[in-house]
Amino acid sequence: MSLSRIVMRLARNPGTEFAGGDDHRGYALTAPLTPDGLLDEAAYSKSRDACTVRRFSPDEDPVDGRLARKGQRWFFDYDEGDAADDEPVYRLGEHRFTVGEYVTVTDEDGRPLTYKVVEVQPAG
Repeated sequence: MSLSRIVMRLARNPGTEFAGGDDHRGYALTAPLTPDGLLDEAAYSKSRDACTVRRFSPDEDPVDGRLARKGQRWFFDYDEGDAADDEPVYRLGEHRFTVGEYVTVTDEDGRPLTYKVVEVQPAG
């Protein structure tokens, strides 16, 4: 089982202060992928501790967390003991993580924002 490093950067989000996008805001995710770029659920269950996420932006320090799952719901978890900081990812299990694809993440303020996958490579 191998892990991939996935980088997503904030895409254009009309109607928000990020209407033009922002390459300096995003996520770096480490997760197992199937050959067609979907999250590999079987491999995730065996490598859960290695599945991490880092949120980055120019106006705050990077925040490290983990990729988590409850039932069919995937989310980014930054504090295991506190569900209030969880960032749900819309239909994450159905997204293909290939360069050019888009992923919607609900931020800490409850806003759904769209991110573009800009890099997928073997984690190492």
